[in-house]
Amino acid sequence: MLNNITDCEEEEGGPNSTGDVNPRESSPFIYSSAAGDVEKKNLQYDGKNMALFEEEMDTSPMVSSLLSSLANYSNLPTGSKEHEEAENNEEGARPSKKPVTAPQLGTLMGVYLPCIQNIFGVILFLRMTWMVGIGGVLGSFVIVFMCCSTTMLTAISMSAIATNGVVPAGGSYYMISRSLGPEFGGAVGICFYLGTTFAGAMYILGCIEILLIYIVPQAAVFKIEGLEGAEAEAALLNNMRVYGTIVLSLMALVVFVGVKYVNKLALVFLACVILSIVAVYAGIIKTAIDPPVFPVCLLGNRTLVSKGYDVCAKVIEIDNETVTTKLWRSFCDSESLNATCDEYFNNNNVTEIQGIPGVTSGILAENLFGNYLEKGVILEKRGIVSDVDPDSPVTSSNRYVLADITSFFTLLVGIYFPSVTGIMAGSNRSGDLRDAQKSIPIGTIAAITTTSAVYMSCVVLFGACIEGVVLRDKFGEGVSGNLVIGTLAWPSPWVIVFGSFFSTCGAGLQSLTGAPRLLQAIARDGIIPFLRVFGHGKANGEPTWALLLTASICEIGIIIASLDAVAPILSMFFLMCYMFVNLACALQTLLRTPNWRPRFKFYHWALSFLGMSLCLSLMFICSWYYAIVAMCIATCIYKYIEFCGAEKEWGDGIRGISLSAARFALMRLEEGPPHTKNWRPQLLVLVSVDAEQNVEQPRLLSLTNQLKAGKGLTIVGTTVQGTFLDNYAEAQRADQSLRKLMETEKVKGFSQVVTSNLRDGTSHLIQVGGLGGLKHNTVMVSWPRNWKQPEYHQHFRNFIEVVRETTVASLALLVPKNISSYPSNGERFTEGHIDVWWIVHDGGMLMLLPFLLRQHKVWRKCKIRIFTVAQMDDNSIQMKKDLITFLYHLRISAEVEVVEMLEGDISAYTYEKTLIMEQRSQILKQMHLTKNEKEREIQSITDSSRGSIRRKNPPTLCVQHCAEEGTSMAEKTEAESVAISNSKQVQLVHSKNASTPTSPTSPPSSATWTDSKGKNLLAVSPESGKDLFNMKPEWEHLNQSDLRRMHTAVRLNEVIMKKSKEAKLVLLNMPGPPKNRVGNENYMEFLEVLTEGLNRVLLVRGGGREVITIYS
Repeated sequence: MLNNITDCEEEEGGPNSTGDVNPRESSPFIYSSAAGDVEKKNLQYDGKNMALFEEEMDTSPMVSSLLSSLANYSNLPTGSKEHEEAENNEEGARPSKKPVTAPQLGTLMGVYLPCIQNIFGVILFLRMTWMVGIGGVLGSFVIVFMCCSTTMLTAISMSAIATNGVVPAGGSYYMISRSLGPEFGGAVGICFYLGTTFAGAMYILGCIEILLIYIVPQAAVFKIEGLEGAEAEAALLNNMRVYGTIVLSLMALVVFVGVKYVNKLALVFLACVILSIVAVYAGIIKTAIDPPVFPVCLLGNRTLVSKGYDVCAKVIEIDNETVTTKLWRSFCDSESLNATCDEYFNNNNVTEIQGIPGVTSGILAENLFGNYLEKGVILEKRGIVSDVDPDSPVTSSNRYVLADITSFFTLLVGIYFPSVTGIMAGSNRSGDLRDAQKSIPIGTIAAITTTSAVYMSCVVLFGACIEGVVLRDKFGEGVSGNLVIGTLAWPSPWVIVFGSFFSTCGAGLQSLTGAPRLLQAIARDGIIPFLRVFGHGKANGEPTWALLLTASICEIGIIIASLDAVAPILSMFFLMCYMFVNLACALQTLLRTPNWRPRFKFYHWALSFLGMSLCLSLMFICSWYYAIVAMCIATCIYKYIEFCGAEKEWGDGIRGISLSAARFALMRLEEGPPHTKNWRPQLLVLVSVDAEQNVEQPRLLSLTNQLKAGKGLTIVGTTVQGTFLDNYAEAQRADQSLRKLMETEKVKGFSQVVTSNLRDGTSHLIQVGGLGGLKHNTVMVSWPRNWKQPEYHQHFRNFIEVVRETTVASLALLVPKNISSYPSNGERFTEGHIDVWWIVHDGGMLMLLPFLLRQHKVWRKCKIRIFTVAQMDDNSIQMKKDLITFLYHLRISAEVEVVEMLEGDISAYTYEKTLIMEQRSQILKQMHLTKNEKEREIQSITDSSRGSIRRKNPPTLCVQHCAEEGTSMAEKTEAESVAISNSKQVQLVHSKNASTPTSPTSPPSSATWTDSKGKNLLAVSPESGKDLFNMKPEWEHLNQSDLRRMHTAVRLNEVIMKKSKEAKLVLLNMPGPPKNRVGNENYMEFLEVLTEGLNRVLLVRGGGREVITIYS
């Protein structure tokens, strides 16, 4: 037998489950175990008609082999699968064991009658007549119509969802969770569970009320006789608590021992309900022919308690003698005719009226409108005038029938609504139905139609048959303690009393049976971690722990003890559940997801929205504070699942909303670029991965997190070298590596991997990263390490191309240098400075970035210092004032300093640095020549260089080897490596101060190039600086543009080192790249000199637009 969708109550033990992983919905098409069997058969398939597909047989089974399994789908009932698996595990497979088969229930037995049983209940028998009396026929009809319309609209939405595919056991929870996602599903599932649990408490309280008031009042533990007011009310509530706890324990025991007994008794309880309703209609028909005698005694217009009198008269004639009655003795101080009596008793006559005058009596007109009462007010009959002194206090109030609670319209709605719940009974049994997609809509809608007709007719007929004071008499105190609806029934009131008693018992048992299974289904879905313990049960799947929790919560309702107080609580939870059923249907309809193909066609999104609006309105009409509490509970559960629960992908409608909202937002963003006030760096972070597809610069993402603080767009991209077909697996591993690192560094964004060569891949990421208006406006790339070594030449050339491409595309560029020294997210700077060197205007990027960094806890304690450079003609004092004013308007706190750079001669250090750079560039050209050409070119460079040096200082030159470029900035010398295939040594002049590299007067060094096999291709000798100024003939041939650039780099580096050597971070304008590619190596050298000696440097290039403004 094939299970094509995992039962939501059986996921824990299923093959695709669960816990914290993301299970696929078990599908018969490719992934299920049955499909696997089909695949094995297909492997043996050797026909020739399908040879075109034979290579795919191992992953795609033949349709002809699969159809039989699909057609024979059936869903196991709750618990049977676990029971079968438990027996297999404990005892081993028994060949003689009969296979478990699901009951094949039809529409009548599987949906219609269970819904009828669940909808008709305690409210109909105990509160319906009282509601008609208090709210009037019109008001009560409005309440019934609103509630029934709500459930009908919900049933239409539920039918659409239930017929959109197979709904396993789990019913409403399954439908909501798979339609709205695990967060909404879990929240509403818990609310539905709490509603069902409190419904059990309400049924038990109704059962006890019938038992203690109408069947055996003498069984009360706390005696009510002789008590008045609050004392009598407290005694009644305490009796409800004691007996309610006892009945709850017995019911829980019955459910624990075996659900099969509850299911067998369900038909008996249903028969009681139907018999009781038939008896009521029979009694109504009889009142038209022969109204029953149910006298009600009135004093004036006040209703008297029936146990306070034996005869409805003040005095009676016995043997021509006037004798006082029990009623006289209740209001007077003695039996004598001249006794002192209550003033109201003296001024008003006693009259007797018929409690049930009958349908033809015309009493309907009197009961048409409501009569809302305050607590403790005496029930009075309309139309009778009484003589009462408004200033005199009411005495002997215990002789009258009093209102036990303050009543108002919204209270009636809250009390009545539970009587229309129960519409989910059919969908909850979906696992037991022969054809759920046909039975659920027909059975549920037919049941709601039937019950709505009964309720509406009862409202009218009760108002037409029963006297108003009797209707408002909640506990039948004026009609000899009879159940009011029972006084109407034929042939006897006891039919209603016992029928309602057994029906409430059955409804309570059904609630205690269904609620634990619902909780077990939620627990086994694994979406709420702390509930997982309640997913376990007995070997046959019975939810033992869930039953224990359900009984405990139900006891809370028992302790409340008042049926009128418990009813609005469960109304909230059921209304919330129904609201989300309507929301699920409306969303699926509006989003038009491809999988939304319900067989039930009589639905519309407008009906679903109307149902949702009615549910929300009724929640606040019933009780605004209960509604807020219920919403807070659902919100807390939603947030808990969102942050702590297991993530599941169920193809829910919320994902569809997200997609639609994202599309709408992207279309809006396309309308134009963001305003300067809304501009924030949307980063494309370019990283590189090693051979194992691990990120080589993880601190780039740390800096990204510190810069973004989780806001805006972040795309982390990398390139896997090779072709897509050959390196797909490596690309997937690289993507997983990026995602894992982003999660570790708490970077919220997206990863993107391109398979190509390094240059094209990087260019593609810059060009096509993002979507529509949600594109990056800033690129972050790390400074290419070891760029002077031959094996890294491709990296620095790619870096310069990135600079060019961002310039053309008007994108900002951030280049962190020495990225490994940047702080991680866990580090904290307790002091220090972020220094900004504002040399050229870049749209305000240099001002915005330190402000954003200081929002992160790593940099929060650092202070901002802003330096700007003044030339000879600039007024440095005025510049400082203007800069302070500008920062004030920008609302940025920073120290300001203007650094004056006077015109000075170009130092010898600058000349030598430029000379080495140009000679090195010439040598690098030889990498593209033939071997002979290389040797000739290098020899000519070497001879010309050696000739000038030997003229003055031939013996001072020596050959030394230095460390590779990969050494740290603190080392004394720097290696400049170039791949030269020639084995000869090339001696060049290189000026560098070993101790203070920024000093323009530092003595120059001698540098030596070696062949490529010698590892250290360039060595420096500090002794060679003695005859520095004798080399001027060589300087005369230097490129003057390069010389000026080098001079600027050296001078700026001097100033920056002087002011910002101890800074935690230096932000600096990044010069633009050379227009032609001949000077690429020179450009890198300029940047090296500019940032030499600084620990952390962030080179910044603006995107050509203003990113910060002084305006609000």
